[in-house]
Amino acid sequence: MGSGRTIMSTERFQLTLERLTYELIERHDRFQDTCLVGIQPRGTLLADRIYQRLSELNAFDELPYGKLDITFYRDDFRTRQKPLRASVMDMEFLVEEKNVILVDDVLYTGRTVQAALTALQHYGRPRRVELLALIDRRFNRHLPIKADYFGLRIDALDEAYVKVQWDDGKLKDSVLLYPTKEESKES
Repeated sequence: MGSGRTIMSTERFQLTLERLTYELIERHDRFQDTCLVGIQPRGTLLADRIYQRLSELNAFDELPYGKLDITFYRDDFRTRQKPLRASVMDMEFLVEEKNVILVDDVLYTGRTVQAALTALQHYGRPRRVELLALIDRRFNRHLPIKADYFGLRIDALDEAYVKVQWDDGKLKDSVLLYPTKEESKES
């Protein structure tokens, strides 16, 4: 049975979320003409936490928050062995001339972000799009995409797998690195 190596402990996870939240406040002040968009499914878990913390800090007057499903915008949609399961699309606003903060848990090849940018176009033409990722895997990027905000930047082999573990009552917030994706499923 494979075991993952902890690359972000629960304590560091909380500090990182706090730091990312304050970086957003520093850059966007009261978030005027700005919206927060989480990429389904895992980016929304991070976006939920950030939005909640921004609310607690009374950091904005109004901040539209949406959840973007990219299933049908993926470049491998028709070529996968197993069909993909779509997530809920919850975007009740337009992004026309807005600053969009796009949120995902792990930035790896850049293909998820590419699909999100394509899906986002259906909601208008944003003034600017910024990317926030908890983990930035900078090796093996397939597209010229980089995070404007990141929690931790790691270098790992292509076959390695990063798993963000969210507190669900049984498991605590943490980030684990597995030698392979198969070993992450055994744990």
